[in-house]
Amino acid sequence: MFFYFDFAQWRRLIRLARQEPTPMARRYFLFILGVSVPLISTFHAICFFLDALLFPGLRKIEIKTPVFVVGHARSGTTLVHRLMSKDEGRFSSFNLYELYFPSLLQKKFIRWAARMDARFLGGALEKRVRAWEEKRYRSTRDVHKMGLTIPEEDDIIFYYSCASGFWQTKMPYMGQVDFYFIDERPAAERKRLMDFYKECVKRQLYLNGADRIHLSKNPVFSGRVGTLIEHFPDARIVVPIRNPNETIPSLLSLMSIGYRALDWERERVQKSLRFLADQSYHTYLHPLRVLETHPETAQAVVDYRDLTSDPAQTIERVYEQLGFEMSPAYREMLLAEGKRERRHKTGHSYSLEEYGLEADEIRRELGELFDTYQWEESPPEGTA
Repeated sequence: MFFYFDFAQWRRLIRLARQEPTPMARRYFLFILGVSVPLISTFHAICFFLDALLFPGLRKIEIKTPVFVVGHARSGTTLVHRLMSKDEGRFSSFNLYELYFPSLLQKKFIRWAARMDARFLGGALEKRVRAWEEKRYRSTRDVHKMGLTIPEEDDIIFYYSCASGFWQTKMPYMGQVDFYFIDERPAAERKRLMDFYKECVKRQLYLNGADRIHLSKNPVFSGRVGTLIEHFPDARIVVPIRNPNETIPSLLSLMSIGYRALDWERERVQKSLRFLADQSYHTYLHPLRVLETHPETAQAVVDYRDLTSDPAQTIERVYEQLGFEMSPAYREMLLAEGKRERRHKTGHSYSLEEYGLEADEIRRELGELFDTYQWEESPPEGTA
C-alpha cells in the first residue's frame, strides 16, 4: 500500500494561496504547500512503503468492530472517547504524535528514541519536547486539551496528504475546498481515501495489539458515515448529541478567534463562518439519517445531558447498544468517575448575528431535533 496524497486538493490549495491578497500569508502558505508538504509527504511515503517490507505481519492484521464517535464539535465526542478509552486492554487509538507520523517504522523509531532518552539521557529530550508542547498548546487547553501523547482525531492522519479538515483551521477558504462531504464523492475517490485510512489503522493495531478494537473520535467524520459503513461493514457508530444553540455558536466563536488572530479580513471570515454554520446543520442531521438507513449497523445516540449527569449509566447503555460486554473492573471505574458536569461558563455572550445567523435560524433548520430532545429554544449566554 502506497502513501495517499490528494493531488487535486493540493493544487487547489496552492491556487488559492497564490491568490491570497495578504503578501505575508501568501508567502507563508506557498512555502508550506510548495516546500514543506512535498518534502514531508515524500518522507512519509518512503517510510510507509518500507513498512510492508520490514513488518510482514502487517498483512495479517484485521480491523474488527471499529468504533467511530461522530457528531458536531462540542457535543461530547471527546468525553465519550475519553471514557471508553479507560476500558484498558479493549481499545486502541492514535495519539497526536502518531497521527503526524503514520508509518509503523516512524512510530517504532520514536518509541525506541524515547526509551533511549529515558535510559541514557535522563529524559533530557523528553523535557525539551514537553516544554515545546506546553508552549504550543497552552492557549487552547481550557477549551480542548491537546498534547502529543493524548488521543486525538484520526482526521489529522490525512494532514500531509492534503486531505484533512485541519487545513481549514489555517486557511479561511470554506466553500472553496472541501474535506467534509466525503459521502458525496465518487466511489473511486472514497475507496482510495478509505484504503489508506485502513492501512494506517492496521499499523496502529500492530503497535498497540492486534486483538484490540480501534476507537476513533472525529466530528469531521460526520460527513462520511455512509463511507465508513461501506468500508467497515462491522463498524459501530456512536453519535453524541447536544443542544445546537450551545455547540454551533461555540464552534463559530472558536473558529472566528483563530481566523482573526491571523488577521483575516472580516468579510472573508464571515463568509467562511457562514459556510461552517450551514455545514453544522448537515453534521447534526446526516449521521442520523444514514444510520436510519442502516439498522443492521450497531449504533448509539447519546444525549449530552445524560452523558454529563450520569456518565457510568450512559456508557453502559452505549456498550449494550454496540454489543460489547462490560467488565466489572471497567464498570467500577466508571462509577468512580461520578457525576461530572462538563458545561462551564465564560465571560462571552454569543450573538448569532455576529456570525451571520438569524436569531431563530438554528431552531428553524433543526426543528425536528428540538422537538425530539425538548431543547431550550434560546442560546444560553457564554456556553462553551
